[in-house]
Amino acid sequence: MNESTFTLIAHDLSRQFGQYAAVQGIEIELKQGEVLGLLGPNGAGKSTTMQMLSGNLAPTRGSIQICGIDLLDHPEAAKQNIGYLPEIPPLYKELTVDEYLQFVAKLHRVESSKILGALARVKDRCGLNQVGKKLIGILSKGFQQRVGIAQAIIHQPKVIILDEPSVGLDPNQIKEIRELIRELGKTTSIILSTHILSEVETICDRVQILNKGGVVYSAALSDLKRKRFNLEQIFEQFTLKKELVGDY
Repeated sequence: MNESTFTLIAHDLSRQFGQYAAVQGIEIELKQGEVLGLLGPNGAGKSTTMQMLSGNLAPTRGSIQICGIDLLDHPEAAKQNIGYLPEIPPLYKELTVDEYLQFVAKLHRVESSKILGALARVKDRCGLNQVGKKLIGILSKGFQQRVGIAQAIIHQPKVIILDEPSVGLDPNQIKEIRELIRELGKTTSIILSTHILSEVETICDRVQILNKGGVVYSAALSDLKRKRFNLEQIFEQFTLKKELVGDY
């Protein structure tokens, strides 16, 4: 497939911390309108991978292209196409939702004349119209996650990177966030890092399982459903070193 088809390509992505290899030789390709789930047990290298893909951590080895732009050689240009929500949202809780999102829009170099329009768009899309004047610090965890997603998309990036977006939420909030991610995934490329199997099954088009810093399994969710494979069993087999059953 032509490289122009992909919004993100990571090749041989690796990261060493001293003698410890946190990530080793990861390959990722992401198409527009595709939601990729990165699954893995704690310590598998998911967050390190997300930090490298978002340009917040330099890889020891490998390359990353965002919409055809080399992230390492041209970080500012590449990052204009990236929206990133880390596991702990980068919120200023003493600001109102409107104040914070306008501030983030300026950081992303949204034109001054377009900021109010961008603010209205993301508030509507993320269900924040009723809380714009409220301090972020008094909002529920679920609404704070919505604000976190809003800051990641206010500049209309082509690639959205979400690290554990539903962590710490109650079941109703989790459902709302998943619906929002599914909606965003219709038009935008999304990488979703999680350790929740059901999240991948309900949101994602493809899954890659990481273990000990490497990709140990990759498949389209539609193929798993067609072959009636159980994602939970596959996850256990590739992360607990159980004997493999079947041709995966």
